[in-house]
Amino acid sequence: MPQINTRSIACYNYNKLYTINKIKIIPPELIVALLAALPVLELRGAIPVGKILGLPMEANFFWAVIGNMLPIFIILKVLDPVSKWLMRHSNWCNRAMTKLFAKTRVKHTKKFEKTGAACLIAFVAIPFPGTGAWTGALIAYLFNIPYWKAILLIFFGVLGAAIIVSMTMESVTQLPALVRFLIK
Repeated sequence: MPQINTRSIACYNYNKLYTINKIKIIPPELIVALLAALPVLELRGAIPVGKILGLPMEANFFWAVIGNMLPIFIILKVLDPVSKWLMRHSNWCNRAMTKLFAKTRVKHTKKFEKTGAACLIAFVAIPFPGTGAWTGALIAYLFNIPYWKAILLIFFGVLGAAIIVSMTMESVTQLPALVRFLIK
């Protein structure tokens, strides 16, 4: 059975990232941190890229968590003043945001009070589209969670997501060896 070099296939699929890493323009740690800071990818996209770039699992984990958390400090500080400014200067924003906040708080406050911290941690930790640290920051803002408590809860959720994604990546990269073992 011919050997397949999965690293070259992965690098072929991510040719631009591999080229950047190969000529050392941007360190792979910075690439992982920057990708983890993006709202859609977060660390769910950064950890696989770090694996492709050859980062050790511990470094990959560390830089993805750091990159994912850095924007959260800013987001939680900026959400309140920006939303208040928008509500003061735009009638449409005022109506839309007042309706959104009231509807969300009425519909979910009882559930959130029962589960509280565990709900926010789990929401951030589960690696599904639409969940993550950015959305967790928005939820923390909607339910008036104090700044440092929100940071801590989101951090625990980010750690959970990083563990899940890292374990998944390690498992997936070991599948070819498992299949070869089972076939023999």
